[in-house]
Order: sequence, then C-alpha cells, then structure tokens
Amino acid sequence: MKKQVFVCQNRCCRQYGSDRVLAAFQRDPVEGVTVKTCGCTGHCGNGPMVLVEPDGIWYWRVHPDEVPTIIERHLRGGQPVKGMLYPKVHHG
Repeated sequence: MKKQVFVCQNRCCRQYGSDRVLAAFQRDPVEGVTVKTCGCTGHCGNGPMVLVEPDGIWYWRVHPDEVPTIIERHLRGGQPVKGMLYPKVHHG
C-alpha cells in the first residue's frame, strides 16, 4: 500500500506553522509517498501534527527543519523517528 503523509492544516496547527511543515515535505518528494493536507486530527495544542499511513505513525510538534529527518529515516529508511513520536499515541 502506498504511503501517505497527512499534515494538519486546521487553525490550531496552522498557528504553530503547519503550512511551513507541509511546504518542507513538498520540497523533497519521495517516490511512492503522497503528501496531503487534512483537517483537525483531534490533537489540538500538540501540533503541527503529521500522520504517516498506513503505518499509523503520529509525529507531534513538528518543525520544518525536522522534516528532512522524517523523510530520510521514516519515508526512505522505513524506521519511524522515535524521539519525535506523539507520546499520547505511541507509548514506551
């Protein structure tokens, strides 16, 4: 199944710069990965939120300068970036 990256563009995440996070993903496209916007993910105040599907991996408080790490390690390398995982969803 093709990977999809969803970057929340709802009001709260946009307030924290999710538009710049989206632009950072779009600047470095990965073959076989689609980057999309989405509405509220229900994690307001913890954004910008990024969801990678079908992996079910949530990243929180993502800054644009962290996007290359997600791209290299997770999208190209297949390993989620543990230090950036949303602790409310990913325990341990």
